[in-house]
Amino acid sequence: MRQTTTEQWLTELASEAPAPGGGAAAGMSAAMGAALVSMVCNLTIGKPKYAEHEDIAKEVLAEADKARDEGIRLAEEDATAFSGVIAAYKMPKETDEEKQARTEAIQKGLVRAAETPLAVCRLSARVIKLSGLILDHSNPNVLSDVAVAASNARSALESAALNVDINLASIKDFDERERLAGDLNDSLQAKVQAEAIIAAVSGRIRS
Repeated sequence: MRQTTTEQWLTELASEAPAPGGGAAAGMSAAMGAALVSMVCNLTIGKPKYAEHEDIAKEVLAEADKARDEGIRLAEEDATAFSGVIAAYKMPKETDEEKQARTEAIQKGLVRAAETPLAVCRLSARVIKLSGLILDHSNPNVLSDVAVAASNARSALESAALNVDINLASIKDFDERERLAGDLNDSLQAKVQAEAIIAAVSGRIRS
């Protein structure tokens, strides 16, 4: 993914191949949100007019750069995890031993396939938080990009959550389901902050 062009990746996404799919797209949305936060910071740092915000902008920039890299990694990992589930379903199931091994492999694959988008949810929540941190400490000429960053991260959060849910529905282990669902609900709280950031920016632009 790091070595392909955007057009090539979108062509793969549009193909009949099951991966990359929605989970990978969610990871890339989170990465784009983080990239926009970095852009806002880079257009603030070094400008004498915004010197009072430089320290915060530098801190946010360092975190946003890490988040962007993590988003790309998770997009790649999601495709791998989903491919693992498909491989498990293709395992032989003629004997009782084969059936048991197949079932165990499927369940492990589903947990992994849920863990990856869950990590995207956590990442998205971090990007939303970073957008909030830079909201009042950035070059006002790129204020709209702060909102777009939060919007991308919110979209990534909602999209990844769907991928968690679809895997949760097939996981038989009650404790695993509860753990994953609890972590997901924690991350989803960030949607409120994203909406507040978008509303705040819209209000300032229109005033």
